[in-house]
Amino acid sequence: MPRAKRHRNSKSKPSERARAGWRALWSVGTLIVVGVLLLAGQVWLDGPVRNLHLEGSFERVTPVEVQGALAAGLQRGFLSVDLAELQARVEALEWVRRAQVGRRWPDTLVVKVTEHHAVARWGDTGLVSLEGEIFAGESRHIFPELPHLAGPPDSQRRVVERYLELQQPLGAANLVLETLTMDERGSWSIQLQGGQTIRIGRREVEQRLGRFFDLAAPLLRDEFDQVSHVDMRYTNGFSVGWRPVSSAESAAAAGGE
Repeated sequence: MPRAKRHRNSKSKPSERARAGWRALWSVGTLIVVGVLLLAGQVWLDGPVRNLHLEGSFERVTPVEVQGALAAGLQRGFLSVDLAELQARVEALEWVRRAQVGRRWPDTLVVKVTEHHAVARWGDTGLVSLEGEIFAGESRHIFPELPHLAGPPDSQRRVVERYLELQQPLGAANLVLETLTMDERGSWSIQLQGGQTIRIGRREVEQRLGRFFDLAAPLLRDEFDQVSHVDMRYTNGFSVGWRPVSSAESAAAAGGE
């Protein structure tokens, strides 16, 4: 029995291919138009930065310094300006701890500045913040009213924490800290404003400090101005070094007798 032959519609292939080609061409054309419109919109929107809005306390940093740091980075337009670069430029200023830079439509940059707050001097010319961050490494200002802290590299946070812990007991004992030092071995010493040195050492630091404030300081209160140093590096006690008595003081004492 003869087989029936199947006939394919040879005209369907070109028609489907043509439609597919037109669809692809339409998609490409649409993408090109959208791209051109976006590019044109970006060019239109990317106008110059016309305003700077500065926020911050500005106690140590001046708005003029911030504007000067930003100037070289404002050559680009409002949209193309590099915010991270501008932030880095502001944070490079000596007293700036943190900066945030953002856009405000249509042509304004908002710059928020957080300053360092120095709690003490560090080393010869540096300053250290409440967070234990060293800044102003070559400070032009001495700030003699601030205490002096010193320690090995990367120890500033630990030294600042110790300094803050000492504020309350020192105030209660009517003593003022001049210098707090931790040496390479971790040994602590305190220099008071009256010139007295308190030697704490590196072992049992909390116990020795407690013994100084609870025992030594009250016992020596009436004659503390004659003390040269107090050595707390003993198991259960302490030793006292006295300042030499001047000839005038000796004569006055003899006359009083």
